[in-house]
Amino acid sequence: MSFTQYEQARARLQRSELAVPGSNPKMFEKAARSEADYIFLDVEDAVVPDDKVQARKNIIVALNDIDWGDKTMSVRINGLDTHYMYRDVVDIVEQAGKRLDTILIPKVGTPSDVYVVDCMLTQIEQAVGLKHRIGIECLIETALGGANVMAIAQSSKRLEALHFGVADYAASMRARTTNIGGLNPDYQCDGALADQWHAALVNMATACRAYGLRAIDGPFGDFSDPEGYRAAARRVAALGYEGKWAIHPSQIDLANEVMSPPEKEVTRARRILEALAEAAKAGKGAAQLDGKMIDIASERMAKNVLKQAEAIAAKPK
Repeated sequence: MSFTQYEQARARLQRSELAVPGSNPKMFEKAARSEADYIFLDVEDAVVPDDKVQARKNIIVALNDIDWGDKTMSVRINGLDTHYMYRDVVDIVEQAGKRLDTILIPKVGTPSDVYVVDCMLTQIEQAVGLKHRIGIECLIETALGGANVMAIAQSSKRLEALHFGVADYAASMRARTTNIGGLNPDYQCDGALADQWHAALVNMATACRAYGLRAIDGPFGDFSDPEGYRAAARRVAALGYEGKWAIHPSQIDLANEVMSPPEKEVTRARRILEALAEAAKAGKGAAQLDGKMIDIASERMAKNVLKQAEAIAAKPK
């Protein structure tokens, strides 16, 4: 391991992240009773300009009045290129910051975008005497954000996670697709279908793991295609992503299912640790399990699986 180590962001269970438009308060109670680990109340893309002010007010009331249980609560503010953004941060944090865990910043392009929100949060927290520090999460959904993802990942000690926003990323790249997530039949590699966003997803995951952040995948637009959603979630889970958005309640259980380690992986992880413990007693640094060599790297991978399984088991039912 390098002598240089970066502090890990706060651990949060984030398998499923339910997007809830702030302009539709009828959805709030249902979201609170859902099995989603994480909820973000939205004043950005899911809300038309004429409804943004009211959506902000709805969110403040909802954060204060609804019992959200153990869910992590976030708000996606409007972009820094709009005149809505500053009032989103000021009003929501001043009036409902005590129930807010993170701010999700859309279309982050440079570290300075994060700096602005960090500065505002610091001043508001001090002014109103908030007892906890609100985290920051960033949506990487533009070519500029993709180009600067490593720098963005180091931009603030408040930063907890990066999210991949495939739809706006595709638009920013002028990609020839209208899919929101999923495979593009026009994009092929050696004759086999492949994910055209694989490189961007890997780059973002690398930035997250290098600098101690959580990696979260964004939306899958076709909520009538559960198998397509599962396939997309499996691909990012294989890359090390911890969670995926649900833009429809039907996708919550799918995300929780795929982004949880299968029981057979949990069992094998325990067996790996047991086998290595026995090897250590015999003065060996490696061992064999089911005809395969395992060593200290296997131990690290096994501990990752068990850590996630323990967090899921600890979640109140």
